[in-house]
Amino acid sequence: MKRYRNGEIWDFEHEVAVATNRQVILGLDGGTTSTVCICMPLMPFSDALPHPLPVLARAIAGCSNHNSVGETAARETLEQVMADVLSKSGYNRSAVRAVCLAVSGVNHPTDQQRILTWIGDIFPSHVKLYVRNDAVAALASGTMGKLHGCVLIAGTGTIAYGFTEDGREARAAGAGPVLGDWGSGYGIAAQALTAVIRAHDGRGAHTMLQSTILQTLGLSSADELIGWTYADPSWARIAALVPVVVSCAEAGDEVANKILKEAVQELALSVKAVVQRLGLCGEDGKNSFPLVMVGGVLEANQRWDIGREVMDSISKDYPGALPIRPKVEPAIGAALLAWNEFMKECVQDAYRR
Repeated sequence: MKRYRNGEIWDFEHEVAVATNRQVILGLDGGTTSTVCICMPLMPFSDALPHPLPVLARAIAGCSNHNSVGETAARETLEQVMADVLSKSGYNRSAVRAVCLAVSGVNHPTDQQRILTWIGDIFPSHVKLYVRNDAVAALASGTMGKLHGCVLIAGTGTIAYGFTEDGREARAAGAGPVLGDWGSGYGIAAQALTAVIRAHDGRGAHTMLQSTILQTLGLSSADELIGWTYADPSWARIAALVPVVVSCAEAGDEVANKILKEAVQELALSVKAVVQRLGLCGEDGKNSFPLVMVGGVLEANQRWDIGREVMDSISKDYPGALPIRPKVEPAIGAALLAWNEFMKECVQDAYRR
């Protein structure tokens, strides 16, 4: 185990006794907006998980998507949040048995290997390391660690990700705003900003989005909106305008309603693409499967409920879709994934002996 470039963040370990008989697992959910890490004790294998789940500590940090903040910042955020959660729980790295890092921006095996290389320098060699896209942790948070079904995330970004019981997987969307994460918070808000500019210069229809967004941002004219947008075009900053779009749609604005209706269709289409590719619905299209729904865009918004509209659209084609709103956060889903994988490897090792 090396002392990483930010070795000082592990200085707390000098004051923590080495645990000889107490073992823990870490689950990390790294999104575009924030990164959450939780520490749980290594539970004995059982068909039924304890309720409530024993969480020893929780830590939070900023964005860890390397596509958004760069490799150096992403790596430092991941290390810092894991050090923080171990410090809070009173353990050091020698007590860790497994870590699952579910991070947005993990889209290819090379992304996985990059993060495994970073983390491999931090933990002792006995620690089992698993790297997944953050959508996988979100799915596990709804299925309590079982990788089966489909998850739809619609927050700052969006992605649909699914697994069959035999381990096949597929995804749709999740390529970031440049490549069209339509239906995401960023996508909805960016379309609203575009509608304001179009209305201002005469290319688009009049919309109350113009006055409402300008008032929300404290701007006096649409011309100032250009400077506001490019001063800091971060995804989360733009996506924060979604509630304004929803309120305008609820007030009857045609442009805002059109934006939300198109978002609903895009989100539903992502799920349908994954379900069809994996055959989750069975040959007759009616088999049941869990559909985990996560993210601020899908939460109830008074009369204009985007999540309900998305579910209604999906149910028309796949009546067996069983919507699940997770009762635990994705970081716990990541910890349950680490626990499941670690236990499977322990069983396989026992059989080999």
